Amino acid sequence: MPDYIVMLGAPGAGKGTQAARIAEKVALPHISSGDIFRENLKNETVLGKKAADYMNRGELVPDDLTIEMIADRLSRPDCANGAILDGFPRTPAQAEALDGMLQKLGGEVVVVPYIKVPEEELISRLSGRIVCKECGATFHKKFKPFESCPYGKCEGEYLYQREDDKVETVTNRIKVYLENTAPLIAYYQDKGVLQEVDGDQAIDDVLASLIAVLPQQE
Repeated sequence: MPDYIVMLGAPGAGKGTQAARIAEKVALPHISSGDIFRENLKNETVLGKKAADYMNRGELVPDDLTIEMIADRLSRPDCANGAILDGFPRTPAQAEALDGMLQKLGGEVVVVPYIKVPEEELISRLSGRIVCKECGATFHKKFKPFESCPYGKCEGEYLYQREDDKVETVTNRIKVYLENTAPLIAYYQDKGVLQEVDGDQAIDDVLASLIAVLPQQE
């Protein structure tokens, strides 16, 4: 039976990074909802054109179209043994649709790792990015402090912070995520597949904790 893993984590929790690393460990494809959207838009598929119509009007892409894109991706041969889902589902309604989709494929969601990081740490991670307006190089106040431009083009006075990276914007983004995701977390708790993982550790320790909650391979 194919095993499907749904990754959950707030912006800044490292969900995408860890999903990619787990994919290598367990030999399952890492399916990012963002990548699927970009692929369909770039290739101008039928689904991509439908999505573009909504986006060009400034509207949200409806659930049924998003679900159709996910279903198309999961039907490909590389997902025959399962997949790691990142960025989908986002709501209980999408989770129910995913369950129905996977049932047709003969599989199910076997575990939902939730990378949990304190809100103040998430804010620190996301609001620390600084950018050079001269060459576009990015730095981080905590993880990658500015020393010298890697391209030899800029000095410290060229550094600035994007609006999206400012504390107020980041704080609101995290608040919205947590509010919107709470019902999804409850949905998977009720199904007995949610596994909380401490994301406030070194990156390799987080990976080890994630591997520990995955179903053991025979």
